[in-house]
Amino acid sequence: MPITKSAKKALRKSQRNRIKNLKKLNALKDAIKIFRSFVKGKKIAEAKKNLPAVFKILDKSAKINLIKKNRASRLKSRLSLSLNKSVK
Repeated sequence: MPITKSAKKALRKSQRNRIKNLKKLNALKDAIKIFRSFVKGKKIAEAKKNLPAVFKILDKSAKINLIKKNRASRLKSRLSLSLNKSVK
């Protein structure tokens, strides 16, 4: 347990940040799951409409270091590829 006043404050801050980060990470995962369910269910129009929103969430997550930049790029590439494969 923290002893000094500044360490106690740092602990409170890190707990608040952890809650915020978990909410953002869950929102990101939910967006990806929804997109993948559209692709799997052959709902191409809805998937195409949803793709920019997923990209936006991925870019914002990478910007605030919630996920790494290359992971965001890799996910965007794979999601686009899955959509293109399902169109054909």
